[in-house]
Amino acid sequence: MNVNLVAKSVVTAIAASVMGGAMAADVVQKNDQWFKDGQATLQQKLNTPRINGMAKNVILFVGDGNGVTSNTAIRIYKGQKEGGTGEEYVLSYEQFPNLALAKTYNTNAQTPDSAGTASAFLTGVKTKAGVLSISENVDRGDCQAALKNEVTTILELAEQAGKSSGVITTARITHATPAAAYAHSADRNYEDDSALSDDQKAAGCKDIASQAITSNVDVLFGGGRRHFIPKTMKDGEGKSGKRTDGRDLTKEWVGQYKNASYIWNQAGFDALNTEKTGPVLGLFNSSHMEYEADRAKDKGGEPSLAEMTGKAIDILDNNKKGYFLLVESGRIDHAHHEGNAARALEDGSAFADAVQAAMDKTYQEDTLIVVTADHSHTLTMQGYAKRGNPILGLSVGVDGKGHPSDKPNLADDGKPYTTLSYINGPGAVKGERENLANVDVTDLDYIQQALLPMSSESHAGEDVAIYARGPKAWLMEGAVEQNYIFHVMGYAAGLVK
Repeated sequence: MNVNLVAKSVVTAIAASVMGGAMAADVVQKNDQWFKDGQATLQQKLNTPRINGMAKNVILFVGDGNGVTSNTAIRIYKGQKEGGTGEEYVLSYEQFPNLALAKTYNTNAQTPDSAGTASAFLTGVKTKAGVLSISENVDRGDCQAALKNEVTTILELAEQAGKSSGVITTARITHATPAAAYAHSADRNYEDDSALSDDQKAAGCKDIASQAITSNVDVLFGGGRRHFIPKTMKDGEGKSGKRTDGRDLTKEWVGQYKNASYIWNQAGFDALNTEKTGPVLGLFNSSHMEYEADRAKDKGGEPSLAEMTGKAIDILDNNKKGYFLLVESGRIDHAHHEGNAARALEDGSAFADAVQAAMDKTYQEDTLIVVTADHSHTLTMQGYAKRGNPILGLSVGVDGKGHPSDKPNLADDGKPYTTLSYINGPGAVKGERENLANVDVTDLDYIQQALLPMSSESHAGEDVAIYARGPKAWLMEGAVEQNYIFHVMGYAAGLVK
């Protein structure tokens, strides 16, 4: 289904009826298409009912690092890929009727990290940067104190209520955002036992991967095989594990659950019987899954984020009591850290496709879908480019009469520049700025120019958007603390009174 064509046809139909009204008759510009579209959107909003029932299912989508600028660039990129100018494009979740802004700071950090932010929207309380689903009373790394300060996650509440649960990511399944749903840790880096000291192990501290296989999660899809197998063992793609305790957690997973399965490649994913399978652990790469732009080159083959989302919903939907599902596009963030906007936008486009897959498989009457980001990045979009200018290209503007030009805009150094750039990162200019006139800045591997030199581009601290549809979605409004997301999800599903 082309959601943009459907949305456009709805707007056009409403506009036709609205323009016959008395209000528009007194306005000179009533026949202007922009005016008609604005009136149609108004009527569409006025006619959108609030859904007040209970949410049987809750799906939380997280575009890691997908701040407002990133989201705008993804919208234009996806629209241009589909043959439009891009600016007018509507991403799948941008159709949702409810919108809010989330304040992303951690309790000890103005600019947050993914562990603290994920803990906030998954537990309902803010905490420190670098820790997973424990209270802010614990120092990072103090795993013994963490054992006494665990906080309950929305996934755990769903399981206690008899619902099924799932976690999907394109990063490692033991990475910060997915891990915060099922694990409790004083440090996000405790992904396997090799990161824990003997004293920590003796005190009862558990690594994240070992918590994953005892979490009762029904579907785990992502990367991170290396944290589930011993360093003496090679996986299906010839990569060694990292565990020092000799445990093969993939084997333990299969042995401890009825009808459980472990898969590691596209063939195993395709063979899953969604009606009869038990708990399934899918680890599709040794570390993070491939970027969407590189996915076809993976040795064992990897499913897309949309494919994983669709299959997980089919499996979880077998439970008549419903489910909670967390879906993270983890590598938007990684590409931004590398100063590589092209891969970030491609992963962002795949993220929008995954949301559409969930929309196609669910009913808004009984399923709350929330789409957000954990934090933003220093990506900027600037330079007076003309409408429809390639979002990854050089900034090309308009002439003195306002007509599209074919000449790139020039900075004061007489050289062209790209529409997208970063405040900091590996693309930082050292000395004289490179002349981009003869550089293919749209190349997949191009690193955008940046201001401050950093080996890894940093997070940013501004608010991020929350999009919502379904039961109680109307509670998402205004500027709210990030932990508020948990409270809406819990209330909508009857998990938190």
